[in-house]
Amino acid sequence: MKNLINHSPLRSHIHKNLAKVALKEEEADLCLTGGKVVNPFSWSIERQDVAIKGDRIAGVGLGFKAKRFFDCKGLYICPGLIDAHIHIESTMLSPRQFARTVVPHGTTCVVADPHEIANCLGIAGIEFMISQSENIPLDIFYTAPSCVPATHLETSGAELGAKEIEKLLRLHKIIALGEVMNFPGVIYGDKEVGLKLEIARRMGIPIDGHAPGLSGDALCAYISAGIDSDHECTTLSEAEEKLSRGMYLFLREGTSEQNLEELAGAVTPHNVHKCCLVSDDRSPDDLLEKGHMDYSLKMAVRAGIDPIGAIAMATINPVCRFKLSERGAVVPGFLADLILLKDLKDFQVEATIFRGEVVAQKGKMVADIPESPLPKFVSSSIKVKQDSLDFSIKAISDRLRVIGIRPGQIVTDELVLPVTEESGMAVSDPKRDIIKLAVVERHHASGNVGLGFVKGLGIKNGALASTISHDSHNIVVAGTNDTDMLAAVKALMEIGGGIVVIKDGQVQASLSLSISGLMSDKKVEDVRAEFSGVKMAARTIGTALDNPFMILSFLALPVIPRLKLTDKGLVDVEKFSIVPLFFH
Repeated sequence: MKNLINHSPLRSHIHKNLAKVALKEEEADLCLTGGKVVNPFSWSIERQDVAIKGDRIAGVGLGFKAKRFFDCKGLYICPGLIDAHIHIESTMLSPRQFARTVVPHGTTCVVADPHEIANCLGIAGIEFMISQSENIPLDIFYTAPSCVPATHLETSGAELGAKEIEKLLRLHKIIALGEVMNFPGVIYGDKEVGLKLEIARRMGIPIDGHAPGLSGDALCAYISAGIDSDHECTTLSEAEEKLSRGMYLFLREGTSEQNLEELAGAVTPHNVHKCCLVSDDRSPDDLLEKGHMDYSLKMAVRAGIDPIGAIAMATINPVCRFKLSERGAVVPGFLADLILLKDLKDFQVEATIFRGEVVAQKGKMVADIPESPLPKFVSSSIKVKQDSLDFSIKAISDRLRVIGIRPGQIVTDELVLPVTEESGMAVSDPKRDIIKLAVVERHHASGNVGLGFVKGLGIKNGALASTISHDSHNIVVAGTNDTDMLAAVKALMEIGGGIVVIKDGQVQASLSLSISGLMSDKKVEDVRAEFSGVKMAARTIGTALDNPFMILSFLALPVIPRLKLTDKGLVDVEKFSIVPLFFH
């Protein structure tokens, strides 16, 4: 396959070739005929042909000469779709397998924040993601993760300070500073946070935000640091305020968080240019059953957003926000990254064109994506001090703090409940749906093990464990007994990370995620099958939750209220400190 990613800059000789095709003096390599061109610049739909020379659009008009013609009668010709904010690791797919999955859905470009793998492997992990993004029919640009680790209350695999951020921002394909989750540090002038922001501002790099619920004076203080986007809005009023203060509004429609319908009312003809569609996270199930940005477009139109405006939110708007160039519209001189749509309601993608070549048709890839061998360091990242794996908890009081799960949310409650005691030890009580929880440090073999209890998982007999636990991605395990919990951790070590279900000491099902315990290099269909297997197995040990592993993955995230567990202990997020498990 020819090199589709490293396109030639628009130089004089290339312009001369494009001009000759536009003037009908020479043949185009490919001409899309009979289609309806969607133009977000003029907010119109034009019946025009599109002439392509090499990897660029040479002209939009009629009567072009061409070596090949593609009949687009009855189809809409649109720019390729762009996801302005996603964590590829959350799909559990490698970048190459991710491309195989989303390109047939019309995605030709994504802006990915690799802070999941950065928390495990640091700069080396980010460089791995970049290397895996080369020579594929999908542009993957990255942001430099701003918060690794997210807090001092957990152990991550790496730390990215201001020095590392400056190095990252000079790397090929890194185009922005990633979501700044430490908004208190921004507002109150944390020195290290300030240095990272100053580097990005000095380099003229866009800065992505992450400020759930931030409002009023605090929001102004946050924006004044140069942060000008947010994907965490959950209410209409929050979205309207952030738009009014000059931020880009990223309307999120992901697997764990679906906010598009609620926020759609904030989008108007006057501010649509400041709005982008994003997925943030998308599971293998959703990618196969719903799609990617084509699904976001469908949901946006159903929510009342004008179809051309919605297309702009997934094409030219992200281009403007991230200072990308030569893409995002069907205009002369731009890269020929295009999609052919059956309609502007369901947004069924008939074909995807990347750099002037048809790479997907009728929902299937037709272009080859060559395999890329995985370096050993990404598949040997699970390091646990096994002799420290003791999950017993001595009962030192008759009441304890318990993490309370809220159905359908990643925020939790702090519950104070009576202890269930056996032989002086605090134990799980499945009848009351109180299950022991542990977080095992897995990056440095430090021996750290945080212990607690959770209510709401519904496990009756057995254990669940995963190496996906935001943001530091230590091992998180929940179970009704210590024996099964220990077996679950050992099973994860054997498969190189992933997800396991244990009952009576035996593995009931597993999903191997050998790339840093976060991603698989298998095809999406295989990942979905294994993922479906562990979800089915989880139901056999009692949980009625559709995806208990996603809930499990957020129980160790100490930046989302209220009570969470890390390898360092139980965290009261509102106090931003470790608190005792037992309540006196």
